Amino acid sequence: MRGHCTCRRIRYEVTSKPLFVHGCHCRWCQRETGSAFAINAMIETDRIVLTADAPEMVDTPSNSGRGQKIMRCPSCRVALWSHYPGAGPRFAFLRVGTLEDPDSCPPDIHIFTSSKQPWVVLPPGVPAMAEYYDREEYWPAESLARRQAVLSGD
Repeated sequence: MRGHCTCRRIRYEVTSKPLFVHGCHCRWCQRETGSAFAINAMIETDRIVLTADAPEMVDTPSNSGRGQKIMRCPSCRVALWSHYPGAGPRFAFLRVGTLEDPDSCPPDIHIFTSSKQPWVVLPPGVPAMAEYYDREEYWPAESLARRQAVLSGD
């Protein structure tokens, strides 16, 4: 999969499928995107290969109080991915809308639906959580193994 920012200064390739894709309906994601929700594909950071220029890191507040580091294009300012303290810098939450084919990464789960906009209709058959969820219950075994492999590399 390939992706880029709006001005195409930052371009990247993703070398494997994401671990898991979140449709996040929290108020923070709504504010940060200016939309009803964010779609983030969680993936190992080293599986995002830059093919043109590099994004800049912008420290941004978050609901947890621990902040997040958003990787943005220094020209058009589009957010490409984030790093959250809970997952650390080895995992990225890639903004699916920056992929050339965003249709290839629909949400595996919808989270924080307690603050979902009432006019957003969630698709049947996709888990929807009022808040967060238990990774062990929802992630595929392959994704759990990949995550563990990264964490074991400490």
